[in-house]
Amino acid sequence: MVTTDISQIAGECSTWRNTLRDQRSNFTSLKEKLQQLATNLQDKNALQDLEHLENQFYIQLINIHDLKHAIKEHEQIAAWEKERNGQVTDATLSAHEDLHTQYEQLQGTLNNVKQEFSSFVKKLQ
Repeated sequence: MVTTDISQIAGECSTWRNTLRDQRSNFTSLKEKLQQLATNLQDKNALQDLEHLENQFYIQLINIHDLKHAIKEHEQIAAWEKERNGQVTDATLSAHEDLHTQYEQLQGTLNNVKQEFSSFVKKLQ
């Protein structure tokens, strides 16, 4: 076991969850904008792009929710270990690194979907 500062883990987890909460709000807004754009579309290609984006928003909102939940559970486990044993286990530290990797990958995916949405909107104008 490695001695680590639980406040660092808690701080990182809190930052990740706050960012994901903001992303969820942003994606919900983009999804609503997409639905508004859908009312005027008739072009087959545009409708296919619209469906693709709707699916991406749905999937990414689920991914955001799942990762937020995993981070919250991880933070609780780390706090429990620290309280019980005075330190966090190597397995928990490894899980923290894995969650960080998942968080970074999701951020990249979310940015790609936002870029796709922007390109779609520009094509319609």
